[in-house]
Amino acid sequence: MRFLVDECTGPDVARWLHQQGYEIFSVYDENKGMEDNDIIRKAFDEDWILITNDKDFGEKIFRDQYPHKGVVLLRIDDERGENKIKVLDRLFQKYSENLNGQFVVVTENQVRFAKV
Repeated sequence: MRFLVDECTGPDVARWLHQQGYEIFSVYDENKGMEDNDIIRKAFDEDWILITNDKDFGEKIFRDQYPHKGVVLLRIDDERGENKIKVLDRLFQKYSENLNGQFVVVTENQVRFAKV
């Protein structure tokens, strides 16, 4: 799988994903300050699953009807990198085959696949 890691999600997550063998594009490391519209367009055009903490992407997809190849929205209380990694690791263990083309909201205790 290929993941575009939003700047707000951070470099720790991007490094961990890379160590797990995933292909990644890190906004934090490669294009700091990139606009949300450019991020979602790049993710779609280049076939990346977007990982973000920014709920504005939900509005872009559900209200503005932006196309996407998959979005993982982290809605977690503990924003430390190690907690984000723990939450993503649990998500991948159970649902890695189901992420393409889906909008997934992930908390510390729950995974919800939203209808687009």
